[in-house]
Amino acid sequence: QVQLVESGGGLVQSGGSLRLSCTASGLKTHYYAMGWFRQAPGKEREEVSCISSAARSTYYVDSVKGRFTISRDNAKNTVYLQMNSLKPEDTAVYFCATRAVTYCSGGRGTYDAWGQGTQVTVSS
Repeated sequence: QVQLVESGGGLVQSGGSLRLSCTASGLKTHYYAMGWFRQAPGKEREEVSCISSAARSTYYVDSVKGRFTISRDNAKNTVYLQMNSLKPEDTAVYFCATRAVTYCSGGRGTYDAWGQGTQVTVSS
Protein backbone atom coordinates (compact mmCIF):
# COMPACT_ATOMS: atom_id res chain seq x y z
CA GLN A 1 0.00 0.00 0.00
CA VAL A 2 1.40 3.37 -1.05
CA GLN A 3 1.61 6.03 1.63
CA LEU A 4 2.82 9.60 1.23
CA VAL A 5 3.50 11.67 4.34
CA GLU A 6 4.13 15.41 4.12
CA SER A 7 5.85 17.52 6.73
CA GLY A 8 7.34 20.96 7.10
CA GLY A 9 4.31 23.19 6.92
CA GLY A 10 3.64 25.95 9.39
CA LEU A 11 3.12 29.65 9.93
CA VAL A 12 5.60 32.08 8.43
CA GLN A 13 5.70 35.79 7.76
CA SER A 14 5.55 37.20 4.28
CA GLY A 15 8.98 36.96 2.68
CA GLY A 16 9.95 33.97 4.75
CA SER A 17 10.81 30.42 3.74
CA LEU A 18 9.63 26.90 4.40
CA ARG A 19 10.81 23.52 3.20
CA LEU A 20 8.22 20.82 2.70
CA SER A 21 9.13 17.15 2.64
CA CYS A 22 7.17 14.17 1.41
CA THR A 23 8.32 10.66 2.18
CA ALA A 24 6.83 7.72 0.33
CA SER A 25 6.46 4.13 1.44
CA GLY A 26 5.17 1.14 -0.45
CA LEU A 27 6.82 2.11 -3.72
CA LYS A 28 10.20 2.84 -5.24
CA THR A 29 9.97 6.54 -6.05
CA HIS A 30 12.69 6.42 -8.69
CA TYR A 31 10.12 4.93 -11.07
CA TYR A 32 7.63 7.78 -10.67
CA ALA A 33 7.24 11.47 -11.26
CA MET A 34 6.14 13.31 -8.14
CA GLY A 35 4.31 16.54 -7.67
CA TRP A 36 3.21 19.13 -5.17
CA PHE A 37 -0.29 20.56 -5.18
CA ARG A 38 -2.03 23.14 -3.07
CA GLN A 39 -5.59 24.02 -2.26
CA ALA A 40 -6.68 27.23 -0.64
CA PRO A 41 -10.15 27.66 0.92
CA GLY A 42 -12.75 28.18 -1.76
CA LYS A 43 -10.30 27.52 -4.57
CA GLU A 44 -9.60 24.58 -6.80
CA ARG A 45 -6.58 22.41 -6.21
CA GLU A 46 -3.66 23.39 -8.42
CA GLU A 47 -0.48 21.65 -9.37
CA VAL A 48 2.35 23.76 -8.03
CA SER A 49 5.33 21.74 -9.18
CA CYS A 50 6.40 18.40 -10.56
CA ILE A 51 9.71 16.58 -10.88
CA SER A 52 10.42 13.68 -13.18
CA SER A 53 11.57 10.34 -11.81
CA ALA A 54 15.28 10.99 -12.44
CA ALA A 55 14.98 14.72 -11.68
CA ARG A 56 15.91 15.63 -15.24
CA SER A 57 12.89 17.86 -15.74
CA THR A 58 10.66 19.98 -13.57
CA TYR A 59 7.47 21.97 -13.86
CA TYR A 60 6.35 25.04 -11.92
CA VAL A 61 3.12 26.96 -12.08
CA ASP A 62 3.82 30.54 -13.12
CA SER A 63 2.95 32.04 -9.75
CA VAL A 64 5.82 30.25 -7.98
CA LYS A 65 8.55 30.34 -10.63
CA GLY A 66 11.76 31.77 -9.22
CA ARG A 67 10.57 31.31 -5.63
CA PHE A 68 9.95 27.57 -5.22
CA THR A 69 12.35 24.72 -5.97
CA ILE A 70 11.41 21.06 -6.16
CA SER A 71 13.97 18.34 -5.61
CA ARG A 72 14.08 14.68 -4.72
CA ASP A 73 16.26 12.09 -3.07
CA ASN A 74 15.28 8.70 -4.43
CA ALA A 75 17.55 6.92 -1.98
CA LYS A 76 15.34 8.34 0.76
CA ASN A 77 12.08 8.03 -1.21
CA THR A 78 11.56 11.73 -0.50
CA VAL A 79 10.61 14.79 -2.50
CA TYR A 80 11.10 18.34 -1.26
CA LEU A 81 9.62 21.73 -1.99
CA GLN A 82 11.77 24.67 -0.96
CA MET A 83 9.57 27.74 -0.77
CA ASN A 84 11.23 31.14 -0.57
CA SER A 85 9.87 34.69 -0.67
CA LEU A 86 6.52 33.40 0.52
CA LYS A 87 3.45 35.54 -0.01
CA PRO A 88 0.06 35.52 1.73
CA GLU A 89 -1.45 34.12 -1.46
CA ASP A 90 0.70 31.00 -1.01
CA THR A 91 -1.42 30.11 2.01
CA ALA A 92 -2.99 26.71 1.37
CA VAL A 93 -2.89 23.05 2.26
CA TYR A 94 -0.03 21.50 0.33
CA PHE A 95 -0.22 17.92 -0.86
CA CYS A 96 2.33 15.69 -2.48
CA ALA A 97 1.35 13.09 -5.01
CA THR A 98 2.89 10.51 -7.27
CA ARG A 99 1.96 9.36 -10.74
CA ALA A 100 2.63 6.06 -12.44
CA VAL A 101 4.83 7.53 -15.16
CA THR A 102 8.33 8.93 -15.12
CA TYR A 103 7.62 12.36 -16.59
CA CYS A 104 5.77 15.54 -15.75
CA SER A 105 2.95 16.87 -17.93
CA GLY A 106 3.10 20.62 -17.47
CA GLY A 107 0.29 20.88 -14.99
CA ARG A 108 -2.06 18.55 -16.85
CA GLY A 109 -1.02 15.20 -15.45
CA THR A 110 -3.07 12.73 -13.50
CA TYR A 111 -1.82 11.45 -10.18
CA ASP A 112 -2.48 8.17 -8.46
CA ALA A 113 -1.53 8.45 -4.80
CA TRP A 114 -1.82 11.41 -2.44
CA GLY A 115 -0.62 12.48 0.94
CA GLN A 116 -2.82 13.91 3.65
CA GLY A 117 -1.54 17.45 3.23
CA THR A 118 0.30 19.98 5.36
CA GLN A 119 -0.93 23.50 6.13
CA VAL A 120 1.15 26.47 5.03
CA THR A 121 0.04 29.86 6.33
CA VAL A 122 1.79 33.06 5.31
CA SER A 123 0.96 36.14 7.32
CA SER A 124 1.21 39.65 5.90
